[in-house]
Amino acid sequence: MKYKDWLDIWLNNYVKPTSKQKTYVRYKEIVIQHIIKGLGEHEINDITLLLLQQYTTKLLNSGNIKTGHGLSANSVNGIVNVLRNSLKVAYEVGIVPLYIAERIKRPLLKEKQVNCFTQAEQKQIEHSIFSGKKQKMLGVIICLYTGLRIGELLALEWSDIDFQKGLLFVTKACHDGKDASGKFTRITDAPKTEMSSRTIPIPDGILSIFKDLKNANLKGCSPYVIVSTKNKVLSVRAYQRSFEILLSNLKIPHRGFHALRHTFATRALECGMDVKTLSEILGHKNPMITLKRYVHSLIDHKRDMMNRVGGLLK
Repeated sequence: MKYKDWLDIWLNNYVKPTSKQKTYVRYKEIVIQHIIKGLGEHEINDITLLLLQQYTTKLLNSGNIKTGHGLSANSVNGIVNVLRNSLKVAYEVGIVPLYIAERIKRPLLKEKQVNCFTQAEQKQIEHSIFSGKKQKMLGVIICLYTGLRIGELLALEWSDIDFQKGLLFVTKACHDGKDASGKFTRITDAPKTEMSSRTIPIPDGILSIFKDLKNANLKGCSPYVIVSTKNKVLSVRAYQRSFEILLSNLKIPHRGFHALRHTFATRALECGMDVKTLSEILGHKNPMITLKRYVHSLIDHKRDMMNRVGGLLK
C-alpha cells in the first residue's frame, strides 16, 4: 500500500470521526500540500527513519510551497505531528510492523516573544472605543480585561454570562472554515484545549459593558454577545480586520489580535496577580506554561519595584 492511500484511510476513518473539524481540516491540508508530494508515492513499508528525517530537513530548507524557502520550526513540527500520528495508527492496526516515526528529531522551537500593548497604547485603544459608536468593538475591551481569545469572544453567548454572580463561562470557540460544500463559514467547536473550558470572574467595569450590550441587543435578539451592527454573526477575519483598522487610525504599530490576551496577562502580573490564578484564567495547562511565557513581564515588574526601592536612597 502506498503511503498516500493509507493517509486517505487514516484521515477519513481515524481523524475525521474523532477530532474537531478544525483539526481534521488542518491535517488534511498538511497531507495534501506537503506529505503526499514529499512521501505519498512511497510504499508505506518502505518508509524508513532516515527517509523521514531527510524529509524533515528538506521542509526546514525548502518546504514553503509558495516561496521555495524553508518552513518555520513550528510549521515543520505540525507536519511531523501528522507523520507520527498517521504512522502510529498504521502500526496499531498492523499495516506496518514497527513504529519508527516517534524517533524523528524535531526542529528546536523557540518561545515566541510576547507582544503586548503599552499602558499608553491601551488607554488610546480604550478611549477610542468608548468614544466611538461601534458597539461590536467593545469586544476588544472585554478581551483586554478577561484574556479571552478572539474565537472565544465571538462564540460567547448570553447564556455563558451569569450576571448575578459576575461570572463568564468559556464553553466553546469559533473559527473560520469551510462547510461540507466547500463554502467559507464560521464554525463553532469546543475550546482549544480541555483546560480552555473555564470560568472567569468578570471585573465590575466589564460587567457593566455586558449589561449595556445586553440592553442594546434586546432589539436584535441575537444569542451572541458580539455581533455586527445588523445583529449578524461576525467572522474571525472580519473582526480581526476591524481591529487592524482601529490600530491604523490610532497610528499604533500593528499587532495581532492575540496581543490583547498578552496585554491582559502582562497587566495582571503588574497588578500583583499570582501566576497560578492567571494560569487558570487564561486556560493554560499548568502555571509553568504561564510562567515561561510571561517571565519577562515578571522580571520587568520586579525591576520597576526594585528601582522604586532604590529611589529611596536619593
